[in-house]
Amino acid sequence: MSSLNDKKLASSDEAIVKRVQEGDVNAYNILVIKYQHKVLQIISKFVGNSADASDVAQESFIKAYKAINTFRGESSFYTWLYRIVVNAAKTYLESNSKHQNHLDVDAEEFESVDKQGALTYKDTPDRIIESQELQQVIFDAMAELPEELRQAITLREVEGMSYEDMADLMKVPVGTVRSRIFRARQFIEERMKKL
Repeated sequence: MSSLNDKKLASSDEAIVKRVQEGDVNAYNILVIKYQHKVLQIISKFVGNSADASDVAQESFIKAYKAINTFRGESSFYTWLYRIVVNAAKTYLESNSKHQNHLDVDAEEFESVDKQGALTYKDTPDRIIESQELQQVIFDAMAELPEELRQAITLREVEGMSYEDMADLMKVPVGTVRSRIFRARQFIEERMKKL
């Protein structure tokens, strides 16, 4: 049953990737939200400083977005993203003394993509502060969620658990799991909009 659940997760990611490849820029945000915690956990194993880990995570998502058209579904999206994340972390470690210049180049490249209607990101002190504030808003929103919603969103987004496995663990129907995740995401997104 686990491999069937893994296939369902992979196919939903592939559907989102296909939307991004077809020009739906906003669909990429779904993948970022879904994997941002896992990406930070991976990078934190390489990079001790949390601010630097956040920078490397953002850089990883930018690189993945730029390369999204090369994703062919030969592996899961997460496996593909994982390789990009690990490579970005290794690059950071190799060029630690040149780290700031490396980020500046990527930010400039990404700004040129922005003029074509893609995601926006500028590596400025204001933007970094906004990113940190956004993370804090997300953490605060998670803390404010009722226990059953917090558990559902954590199991899904942080642990990557399938709906079916979550339903078994929480002893509720799959529809209830989906509803809780939907409500948790709505709550968090409302808090993010206020920022």
